[in-house]
Amino acid sequence: MLQQFFIICSGSDTDILKNCSKGEQNKYAGIGATVFFTALMAFIAASYALYTVFDNLFAAVGFGFVWGLLIFNLDRYIVSTIKKTGNVIDELIQASPRIILAVIIAIVISKPLELKIFEKEINQVLLEQKNDFTLANKDQIAQQYNPTIASLQDEISNLKIEIAAKETEVNNYYNTYIAEAEGREGTMLLGKGPVYKEKRDKHDTSLAELQTLRETNNAKIQEAETQISKLNSDYETQVTTSQPIIDNFDGLMARVNALGKLPWLPSFFIFLLFLAIETSPIFAKLLSPKGEYDIKFLESEDELKSWAEQKKYQQNAVLITDNTINDRVYGDIAEEEELYAYKKKLARELMKKQQDAFYKKQTRIL
Repeated sequence: MLQQFFIICSGSDTDILKNCSKGEQNKYAGIGATVFFTALMAFIAASYALYTVFDNLFAAVGFGFVWGLLIFNLDRYIVSTIKKTGNVIDELIQASPRIILAVIIAIVISKPLELKIFEKEINQVLLEQKNDFTLANKDQIAQQYNPTIASLQDEISNLKIEIAAKETEVNNYYNTYIAEAEGREGTMLLGKGPVYKEKRDKHDTSLAELQTLRETNNAKIQEAETQISKLNSDYETQVTTSQPIIDNFDGLMARVNALGKLPWLPSFFIFLLFLAIETSPIFAKLLSPKGEYDIKFLESEDELKSWAEQKKYQQNAVLITDNTINDRVYGDIAEEEELYAYKKKLARELMKKQQDAFYKKQTRIL
């Protein structure tokens, strides 16, 4: 039962093969088994690849099954269409397009399995890329807010400097009128004289200005700090919102690119393995000698060709004979006087009717 299933997978003619030797049947059963297991590997590879895309097990298995059937059909077609003619050059020429197609199929099958085999290494590469993307994302978002924040911080610094300068001025006035009162500066007279009063008034005026300046600038500083706090909050919100996009950066294309950053030699050997599996039925058929099945298959094809050529020849002969008979029949009829007179009579009546119709039309026009 299993052997019969693999023979069907090989694409061979079961009616011819059942009359061949056991060795011949085993050979094509082996070819069919290779075709079947290649399709099975294609199903597994496609299911995994599509699972990384859709993240849905049922969808991935469904599409993977369809892909496995497609690969199975292609491989079965490739193997079944290679004919053993006994001429190595002719066999290589007819097999070359099929070998190219087999190479393409091997690449398509091997790549998803490479992604699964090197999954841990790929995850490490993706983690490093995600970290780089996170830092780059923060820098890019910060570029939208940093100029405004820096401008507000400069404004705060200028406001504080303005207050500090006014405080220095007030302190200087204070030291001046105290020194005048103590007789250490100015008039050098001890006591609170007119000069002391003048300097004290300047200090009081400057102190009132300082109080007003503090109130005004502190309000501006508080407003600027509120804006900075809001900008920082918006920055954090945007970073938090965009982070899931970076965290989900592990799709099929990202994994394929990450695989390309790993050493190429292990992936190349896996590709060679699948290439050997995919092309083994083709080379098995090319390298094997012309067997009993091939001889019988070519004989059946030759019989069909002979029958088709014979049928075509008979159809051409019948057509030529029929044309010859028709020529003779219509030639004899053309020489009969009775038929000539009858057609002449009909032609005369037709011409009369045409002339009458033309006359009536002209009369209506006039």
